[in-house]
Amino acid sequence: MAEVAIGRPDKATRVDPRDRRQLIESPVPWSRVLSMFRPYSAQLVIVTSVIVVSSVVGLAQPFLIKTVIDDALPHNNRRLVVLCVAGMIAVAVVTGLLAVVQTWIATLVGQRVMHVLRTNVFAHLQTQSIDFFKHTKSGEIQSRLTNDIAGMRGVVTNTATTIAANLTTTVATAVAMVALDWQLTLATAIILPPAVWTTRRVAHVRKALTAERQRRLALLQGQVEEALSVSGAQLTKTLGIDRRRLDSYVASSEELIQLDLRAELAGRWRMATMQIVFAAIPAAVYLSAAFPWRAHNLTIGTLVAFTALQSAIFKPLMGLLNVGAQWIASMALFSRIFGYLDLVAGVPEPTAPRLIDVATVEGEVRFENVSFRYPDGATDILSNVSMTIKPGESVGIAGETGSGKSTLAALLLRLADPVVGRVTIDGVPLQDMSRTTISQIVGSVSQDTYLIHDTIRANLQLAKDDASDEELWASLATARMAHVIAALPDGLDTVVGARGHRFSGGERQRLSIARTLLRSPKVLILDEATSALDNDTEREVQAALAELKQGRTTLTIAHRLSTLEECDEIFVLADGGIVEQGTHDALILAQGRYAGLAHGFSPERHPNGQVGDGLYIGRHSERRHVDTGTAVE
Repeated sequence: MAEVAIGRPDKATRVDPRDRRQLIESPVPWSRVLSMFRPYSAQLVIVTSVIVVSSVVGLAQPFLIKTVIDDALPHNNRRLVVLCVAGMIAVAVVTGLLAVVQTWIATLVGQRVMHVLRTNVFAHLQTQSIDFFKHTKSGEIQSRLTNDIAGMRGVVTNTATTIAANLTTTVATAVAMVALDWQLTLATAIILPPAVWTTRRVAHVRKALTAERQRRLALLQGQVEEALSVSGAQLTKTLGIDRRRLDSYVASSEELIQLDLRAELAGRWRMATMQIVFAAIPAAVYLSAAFPWRAHNLTIGTLVAFTALQSAIFKPLMGLLNVGAQWIASMALFSRIFGYLDLVAGVPEPTAPRLIDVATVEGEVRFENVSFRYPDGATDILSNVSMTIKPGESVGIAGETGSGKSTLAALLLRLADPVVGRVTIDGVPLQDMSRTTISQIVGSVSQDTYLIHDTIRANLQLAKDDASDEELWASLATARMAHVIAALPDGLDTVVGARGHRFSGGERQRLSIARTLLRSPKVLILDEATSALDNDTEREVQAALAELKQGRTTLTIAHRLSTLEECDEIFVLADGGIVEQGTHDALILAQGRYAGLAHGFSPERHPNGQVGDGLYIGRHSERRHVDTGTAVE
């Protein structure tokens, strides 16, 4: 964190190394920020024209005052007084109306720019691989989409118009001041260098504090997610760490207070100093008018008009300086946002996706010499894996934890791309298909069921947004869940709760199965789909899935090997490759790794992969000992 003395903006600061790394990784050139406004050039031209007209019209006010004081009142010219007063009112009305138009257009443009920035970040993050989300805190992502963009809102929304308005007003006012009295104007200009220097010093201090504040907000948001989500709250209560969670949150919140306090005080000393100096300048002008050497050159009207212009120039001038301060303070925020936008898409959409008629897809799946390694991994999870699944065939994937079973499913869903090789459906590489096409062809029911905090109907219609109630009930019936939903008072309108915790684990998985059934994919992935079901419910769902598998290519991943017994073929993964393949009975008779998995033996205890004596074969309903043929329960 940057070391900044409170109230000492002139003190040298040490830039946070994390800020340096962030800005090096994601530099923020002015041209990139300005390019966000390019689509709104016409609106900005209109705003700039309004600003110029408003500034010029506003300058008439001091000259009207001078005319009243120096000409109209001394000569008792009532007509001139009335005209000048009418002119003052007209100036106020015109500038007020122009200000409304300026604010409306500028705010609209600014909000459009922020909208595009938000949606671009959101859309780009959706192209990242699952590995990105595994390694990034959800609180950090939320903070960049909300806090960081909100922190830039003032700069992005007001920068262009503020610069135009303040620059126009400053230049026009300076010209008017020179026209009235160039000597007084020169004296006024003395204040500019210290104002610029002080503002720049504070800007650097605020930049460091702003970046650190955003990091603290992200940490705070992450703590809320971890402690107050359903799973987080359950963990907190079961481990009895309520006090530890609270103490951590209080500490982070207190650090945020200190950062906000330091950020506020960093600018207050400058503002206080500048206000004192700005107040002293008009006083000096009045003082100079009292000396004889200037008295004959300076009328009362000129003095009043000049001080009015002097006061008017300080506000836009400080506005320009503050824009610079806000811009510098927001550099770290821009860097963080652009850093997300500059992430290389983990799973990029094809530039020219293949047009595929989903209705004609047969469902042949091929893994061709596929290797996969996580970006931060030292070894391949999968190495040179080749596999062909014929249309309508049911294939099982078995293996120990970490053998790459779920990775195969992720590659088939194109949640990630293989480092080497390719995955195809009907000969078309997944990398040539759009995300929408893949989701229509490949469906998945996984062990980790996710339901949104909405009604059952809304959760099911994620798969098919125009599904009728009849279709919803049909999918629920196939998943053996219709009777459960029908018994609820609100039926399909029952809210499932956060992450679906309104229902048991088995019920959530059956809802997920119903959702997948609704889409009726040609290729189906069952990744531990029945792991949370009891034996009776599993048999019901397996019967439903057996019907569903007809005419569909199915990839079933399971630790519970009884789930794989009906598969046409089973592939056994180990050490990143396929070490066995065959039917359930054939693999049991082979006494290899699959047989060891079936009976809980580890390869370490059986180096040759042999199960040894006491092997059981046959279906789980009736197992027989190889040597004796005796039925074993």
